[in-house]
Parts: sequence; structure tokens; C-alpha cells
Amino acid sequence: MEPDAMDDGDSNAPSPMHISTPTGPASTAAETTAAIGSAGDTAASTVEMTDPEPQRLEPRSLLDSDPIRVNLVVDIEDAPEHLQQGLRQIVENHNVPYFYRPDRSNSAVQYRWHMQFVHSSDIASGAFEVRNNLGQVQVLYNRTIDAFRALGQVLTAARAAEVAAADSGSDVALQAPEFTISEQAQFETLALMIDCSRNGVLGVKSVQAMLRNMALMGYTMLQLYTEDTYKVDGEPFFGYLRGGYTQAELRAIDDYAFAMGVEVVPCIQTLGHLGQMLQWPRYAGLRDTSEVILSRLPETYELLEKLIATVSAPLRSKRIHIGMDEAYGVGEGRFRQMFGSQEGTAIFVEHLARVHAICEQHGLRAMIWSDMLFCLAAKNNALYAYYDQSNNPAEALSRVEGIPPDIDLVFWDYYHTLPEIYARKIQQHRELGCENPWMAGGAWTWSRLWCYLPFSFESNRASLTAAKSPAGRVSSFMLTIWGDEGNECDFFSALPVMMYVANHAHTPMSEIAVSFMENSFAAICGGSLVDWMLASRIDEIPQAADADIRSQLPSNMSKWLLWEDPMLSFMSPQYATLDLDSHYTNLAGRLLECALAFPAPGALARYPLNRLLRLPGLLARVLSLKCHLRDRLAAPYKAGDRTALLQVAETRLRPLIEAQRELWLYHRARWHRIYKPFGWETLELRYGGLTARLETMYDRIVSYALQQPYSLLRRSRGIGVAAGISRHPALLPTRSRHPSKVLEEPLSSSSAMDTTGSLPLAPGPSMLADETAGMSVGEAPAWLPDITSTAITSAAAATAAADTTGEPVATIGLGWPVTTMSIPACGPQPPTADVMSVITCGATTAAPAPAPAVTVAEPQISPVMTAFPGPSLTSQQNGNGDAMLQNSGNITTINALGVRELGGEGDFWLQPAPLLPPELDPVEGIPAGIGSLGEEDDEVVESIPELEEDLLCIYENAYTSLLLDYGRVTAPSRLG
Repeated sequence: MEPDAMDDGDSNAPSPMHISTPTGPASTAAETTAAIGSAGDTAASTVEMTDPEPQRLEPRSLLDSDPIRVNLVVDIEDAPEHLQQGLRQIVENHNVPYFYRPDRSNSAVQYRWHMQFVHSSDIASGAFEVRNNLGQVQVLYNRTIDAFRALGQVLTAARAAEVAAADSGSDVALQAPEFTISEQAQFETLALMIDCSRNGVLGVKSVQAMLRNMALMGYTMLQLYTEDTYKVDGEPFFGYLRGGYTQAELRAIDDYAFAMGVEVVPCIQTLGHLGQMLQWPRYAGLRDTSEVILSRLPETYELLEKLIATVSAPLRSKRIHIGMDEAYGVGEGRFRQMFGSQEGTAIFVEHLARVHAICEQHGLRAMIWSDMLFCLAAKNNALYAYYDQSNNPAEALSRVEGIPPDIDLVFWDYYHTLPEIYARKIQQHRELGCENPWMAGGAWTWSRLWCYLPFSFESNRASLTAAKSPAGRVSSFMLTIWGDEGNECDFFSALPVMMYVANHAHTPMSEIAVSFMENSFAAICGGSLVDWMLASRIDEIPQAADADIRSQLPSNMSKWLLWEDPMLSFMSPQYATLDLDSHYTNLAGRLLECALAFPAPGALARYPLNRLLRLPGLLARVLSLKCHLRDRLAAPYKAGDRTALLQVAETRLRPLIEAQRELWLYHRARWHRIYKPFGWETLELRYGGLTARLETMYDRIVSYALQQPYSLLRRSRGIGVAAGISRHPALLPTRSRHPSKVLEEPLSSSSAMDTTGSLPLAPGPSMLADETAGMSVGEAPAWLPDITSTAITSAAAATAAADTTGEPVATIGLGWPVTTMSIPACGPQPPTADVMSVITCGATTAAPAPAPAVTVAEPQISPVMTAFPGPSLTSQQNGNGDAMLQNSGNITTINALGVRELGGEGDFWLQPAPLLPPELDPVEGIPAGIGSLGEEDDEVVESIPELEEDLLCIYENAYTSLLLDYGRVTAPSRLG
């Protein structure tokens, strides 16, 4: 959904700018003001409004920890009958703290406002009036949807009253409120379109959650964009394995929306974007190109009629969106072979007329995206032709029959920031014969993992201003949420944009006050706007104030930094001069703090939606470790410093693997909560590919640094030493008892940092015993060695097995509880200061002296350990006569996910991984001490050519803000 090039058509007009929030140490309402383009602190819902002078707001006085003090009491049974079901859906299910519910106690609530709804034909369509007299709130409305928009504004007023009480120190605004609110909608139709075709198909419950937010904001229409994600009788390969909606699901969505006054309109494709269907042999005869269906063929229109009849049957609406956008190559494939070369506009209009006739037969009024009319007329498939101000297809259409007069054209533009650009293009649509075109803006959710709010606000402000202007005079506005490039984004991150567009659509003003946005987003959605604006910084580049950013589109840096190949890292020269370490480290800490904040006992969470900030927080933590990683490795490699190279591998690369795993697990859980499971496989392949590359990178570097065989290191990871302690005071960065919570201050380091030159490591997500209460971890398989009852043999190691408070720590390893560990030894092997030894049971590799044979207790486990210079090691027997290593200092422990954790002086570095059952273990039966998986696997990695290459800057230095897709950053190699 991004253009190949941008041109405003006016060389003197300023180019659209990438709007960034400030990058200072604190995030305040003033920063949000700058990003939204606030017009001050005037409520946007009053009747008489003037544009005040812009001003910066002081930080809000209402603290996140302050309890909710007012509730709205909605007597559902006393409400008009046509509102009751919708009110019940919102009050009982919408997760905001301002609704009074008997099943939800909140001792901090002191005041209650009682709601009354009165239908009045004297109120204009799209308008409402709210009168609050000492807590008795009356809502006068005409349309059903306006009653729910009014309810949302009363929620906003309740939040504003809390702010006023906190500011003034008086509870008058809460205890004896007296105010009126009145609004007039600026559009007959305010629609939201959600992409359900790019991997992610929203589950029915997620659609219902969106509908509740939409109703409280005042949206009148929902369109679910479904290319092939709906079931069609007799067409098993249509939407095959894609999680399409059934008739029952669409009917349930329509019923839910209807109860709140929202119209559900089918949004499908009838020309292009049908590649998911056309890939199957069953539809090979219907292909024009791989993405475009073959027009003029009778079988094509038989199928399209079946699709239109099916998708419209369960819905009440008599409108339908039939798509037809980006049908590049129409008439250029099999159509040309069958019917000869013909002008593209003529083919398009002919096809449109035939699909329009089908819609008429089913009593449906159709709308289409308008871009192909402009692109075909200009004979240019790039979106440049669509937005070129000099390109008017009226002349090309005059040479053909023209478009049907009752077809609605939807003009979509997500990229410009000047209202006059939108106004001129709207006028061109009228010149095509469409007197009342639609305007569509976009929430920037595509090709990224989190909605980019600043540019979404800026571009929609321009399009809405143009649409409301006398020159625009548009009566229908649509906000689109797209999921291009795999739908990695959480669509609920677009809620602030939905709120902004809805507020803009209910006022004649050109600006929205930040305080009004903050109050409405907190009261209706349950999130802190300041915190959500902070999350957008994952795609912002920390640059000097005078930096020249010439990109006309907002960067998706967090996406291409995440998926960029870690070893080749060929995009790193683009950000070589930027301090991304500090940027993402600070961002991760602040976002995770917001996401993991919990209310006081007995109180309701003020911002329950803030929990979703965990995704950008975990992403920022991964990026803080991944950025500049190759540079940190290449420098010691080229200098021949193996010790420093190993140190980087252990202190950044290994924690990165762990952080990336936690991001994957959370993203997986979030996906399956809001989407159907189909489509996640695409993203999981990306995570799996990144994991494999990181593991290979780590193995090769460690093999090179230690000069040990590659396969021997892999063998050591299968030995079954899977227990460990993940909260030793030496570990940096550290965590609290919440696995994802990053502590503000690091814990003090141990003496190991002084004696070994090795840095401590980040812990994995192991859990305390009390954190696992109620968990079902299953039974351990019979082949798993019993490692839960052995004893720690070193007093110092036992000390390491305590939390910083001195409490013993139990961790979860391999899915089963593990509390302590022991390390059987093969015999005494004191390392010298200049020799590193690898000790194995039964054999010694690269050891200065032969090791005496030692009998190891059953079950036999063969640990491989690398001893670094440190205090002497001794071997002594335990009570059973088994030899155990004794260390004068602490020993290194390992958690179940393979993260080595520094224990103290004379450290051991173990490399564990989950065990395989004997029948699946590729090294089972290989003589001890060999560890070979193949004829060439025992070779030591002698060089790392990937780190020898000097990287080049691919894009011009001016283009430091880049919008790139997944395939462009994973690897430079392309399959021929």
C-alpha cells in the first residue's frame, strides 16, 4: 500500500514531512501536542467553537496511580428498547473503568452519574445533546449511533472532571456537575475498513471489541476487507486454509453491530488482488495474470455473482464495496492472448459495468477504489499516476462508455499532509461524473509492528480538513487499517487514530485539542495517549535537530532492524552514526514499565489497555541488543582479539537470542488472542529464520573464539544440564520478579567481573515458584534424566542459588520444576593461566595432561565444560563416592533456555539445550569424547568471512528514514 514515488504536482509546494515526537528523556502532554498538532485546550464537542491560539500544555496533574472516582450508572432496562442490547454489550463487556457494574467493586469510586436516553425527532440526524444536572445525565438523540457517541462523550466528560478535580483540589466537578454537550456530525457516513486478507483474520470477539470502540466514537459503518477470507458453498479452494468467515460468523457480527447503530458492509475484490484464489489449479482458467481475474470470460462472472451473493446474504446492508484497486496488468496477460490487445481503460470500464449489473440484480449499491481509473488513463501502474495533480482521466473515459452513474468512487490517499492536494483530487473525481466521492485516509499499520501515530494524525488531518472544506464537500469519510507485508501489526494499536478521526469528524474545526484527545482515549479505550505516542518511537530515528530527513514516508525502522540478517547486517551503514543503543534501551524500559504497571489493591486499572504496550516494549529490547551488533563483532574479529569477540557474543548475542524468543512468544500469544490462527505460520517462519541465523552466528563465533570444534559445542548443548539460577546479583541487565520487567537500577556486580574479564549475562524468562502457581506443566517423559533431586556441591554455588533477598529460587527448566543441580566431573583437571581446557567424561580434548578415569553416577550425563583462568579446581567424592567438581568460588549456572549465567570466580561456561529422546538424538551411540555429527563437523571454525567484508551504504545519505519490506532486508542474495 505504499507508492513507488510521490509528487504533489506543484514544485513550489512543500513536500509531506515525517512528523516525529520529541526524543527527550520524558514524555509529556506537551510532546503529544506537537505530534497531533493541537489547537489548545478547548473541548471539541461544544457547539460554538473558535480556533484558539496553539499552546503547549503542562504535564497532566492526574497521575496514573490515582484511583477512578466516578462511575456512570446505565439503567439498561429503562433505556429505549432499540438501545438496550447495544448498551448491554458495552456496559457488560467494554473494558474501561468508568462504567458501574455490580459485579465489579471499586471502593475508591465516590460519585455516580446516572444516565437517561431520550429519542427525539427534533434532534437533527447526526446530532445529540447532553445535559448533566448534578449527576443526572440526559441524552437527546435521533440516530442510534448518535446515542452511543453521546455516551462516549459523557465518559470523556467524567475523565475531564477527574482532571479538573485534581487540578483545583475541589470535587465540585465530580460531586455537582453541571454542563451541556452538543455535537453535529460532519459526515453522513463515517466508516472504518479493517484488512482481514493479509494473513490476519480478526476473530469474531475482536471484531466485536472494535465495534464497541467504534460505537462510542461515533462510526456508522464497518467494512471487513476480505479478498478470499469468507466461505463460499461449492468453492472449497476459495479461501482454502485462510480462516475465512462463515455465514454464521458474518451474521453474528452484523447483529452485534446493528444493536449499536453500525452498518456492516461487505468489502471484497472482483478484479485484482485475487492471487490467493488464482494460485490454485481449480482457478487456472480464470487467470489474466497471477493477481488479476480474466475479464470478459462468462465463467468469471458466474463466479463473481456467487461471491457477491454469498458475502452479502448474511448482512442487512444493501451496499457493497467491490474493490478493483491496484489491478496492475489487467488485459496484459491471458486476456491479450484470447481477445487481442485493447486499451486498459476500456477493459476496466467494461468489466465494471458487468459486475455493477450483478450488484443491481441483488439490490446492492456498489462502490470501488478509484485509483485504476487514473493509472490506466496515464498508462502508468505506479501510484505516482494516481496522485499526479496533472493526471485527469476524464478525457480517457470520454472515449468509452463511462462508469455507471450510481457507482461510488472511493479516493484513497494516505501520504500527503497538505489539504489543498486532497481538495484538487476530490474535484477531479467530480469531473468523472461522481458528484459525491468518498474520501479514505489510513492508519499507518502496514509494513510495521505498531501503528505509527504521528504521521497518521498528520495525513488524516489534511484529508479531513479538505473533506470538510467548502471545496471538498465530501459526505462520506473512511479510515482504513491495512495489514500489508504479513500483518505483523496489532490492529488495536490504531485505536488513537480511530479516536482522532472520529473527533475530527464531529467538529467543524481543523484542529483537535490534545487534552480532549487524552481524555477521550483514556475514557473510551482505556489507554494513556502519552504512553501510546511513546510507542511510536520504535520507528523514529534519534537525530540532531538540524538533521535533514528527506523521506516523504514514515520509516518502519523497527521492522527492518528486527528482520535484517544479523550476520550480514547490510543495512547497518544507514544508521552507523546514530545512537540506537540508548534510544531503544530507554524506550524498552519505559514501555515495559507502562505495560506492567498494576493498580493498587481494590482499585480499577486506570489504563487497562496499556498492557498492549508490551509488544513494542519487547521489540525495543530486542532492537537495543541487535542494532550495531555486527560492528561490535567485526572490530575485535579484525583485530584478532578472540577474548573480546567471545565477550560480545556472550553479553549481547546470547541475551539477544533470549530477548527475541520472549518477543516471539508474546507476539504469538497476542496473535492467537485477536486473530484466527491461520496466517501466523508466515510470521513464525520469520521468527524461526531469525532464531536459526542468531544461533548459527553464535555457534560459529564461539567456535572461532574458543578454537573448539563446531560439533563439540553442539554436542555440549545436549548433555541434559538444564537446571539453573537466573537471578544471581551479577546478572546485567536485571529483572524483577516479573520476567519482562526491566529494573531501573542494575544490581551490583560480582568479583567475577574483576577476575575473569567476562561480563555477566542477561537472565532468561525463568520463574519463581510462586509465579507458577496454577500452571500445568505436564509429565516429564521417561527418557528425561532425573535432575530434580541432586544436590549443589559447592557452598559458594549454593549462595548463588539464592535470590538477592537471600530467598532460595526455584526455576522452571524444560517445562518441569528444577530446583538444584550437580555437575559430575571426570576427574581433577586444574586449568593453568595460559591453557583453556575442555573436559569431557571419558576423554579430554586439548588438555595439558591426561585425566584419570572417574566413575559417574547414573543416570550417566556427559557434560562438556570450558574452564577459564581462575582459582584452582579440585575433585572430591560425595557421599555416594561419585566425583564432583569443587570450586573455590562460585560456579556458572545455566537456565533451561540455554543462557549461561556467571556465578563467580573460576567460571564454567556450559551450553545446554533441551534434550532429545534417544531415538531422535543424532549423536546417540557416538563414542564419548568424539562428539562428531558427520565427517567434517569436527573442524574448528578458522575464520568468519562474513565479518571480513566492509559494508557499504546502499541508499543515499539523505535517506536515513527508510520504509522497507521484509524481503528487502533479510538477505542480499536473490534466487534466480
